[in-house]
Amino acid sequence: MVTRAAGLLLFAMLLAGCTSREPEASPKPTSASPAQSASADGGPDYGAAVDPRPEFAPRKSRRARPAANSQPGDFDFYLLTLSWSPEFCATHPGSSECSAHPGFVVHGLWPQNDDGTYPENCSTAAGPADPRQYLNLMPTESLIEHEWTAHGTCSGLAPDAYFSAIGTAVHAVRVPSTFMNANQPAALTPSAIIGQFAAANPSWPQGSIALSCGKNYLTAVEVCLSKTLAPEACQNVHTCGAMVVKITPR
Repeated sequence: MVTRAAGLLLFAMLLAGCTSREPEASPKPTSASPAQSASADGGPDYGAAVDPRPEFAPRKSRRARPAANSQPGDFDFYLLTLSWSPEFCATHPGSSECSAHPGFVVHGLWPQNDDGTYPENCSTAAGPADPRQYLNLMPTESLIEHEWTAHGTCSGLAPDAYFSAIGTAVHAVRVPSTFMNANQPAALTPSAIIGQFAAANPSWPQGSIALSCGKNYLTAVEVCLSKTLAPEACQNVHTCGAMVVKITPR
């Protein structure tokens, strides 16, 4: 028979997620174009072809598949993805961007389709002439270049217009104080995190926010936007299924 004390201990362990994170080995860079990889809870897609670090691994999308015959401008909505940088920095403290202890950083503005597919690599159009001017939006030039190739070419916008749209979208997001002052470990339900973002951004419609997590740790917050960058209810975007999401402190 399980004693009451033992039962409470087991419950606490389950609630905490019972996961540990060891530093991950960086995958070797490849010259191949980024491949798609399915994932139950989503994750970063920074592109192993341009940066060998784990958070630049091929896209782990909640989408079923890339759209066939992707064409520039042929999509239904954008997904603005804001990665929680402290989660990466917790296992990779030597990374240059971690010294500033950033919170959310822009992962990308991804064209998406209502049916759950997404366009990618829509043309070979050259990216921005000076990627460095967008380092105030994204942490590395390699990410900027990858995001243009994989996603910006599908937007139907010129390079500078695409990154200007990213700036407009991210600067309109109000981050809850929980994350602005996240100097202690925390654990919240996905609905509580979404609720905090909804309260901080009251004009956003219900269902416009989703979460990504890995091993029960928060990895990203995502916002569904129209082509004119107005928040809208997501279509076929599934949030993290963890009962409790752990938030790595800044």
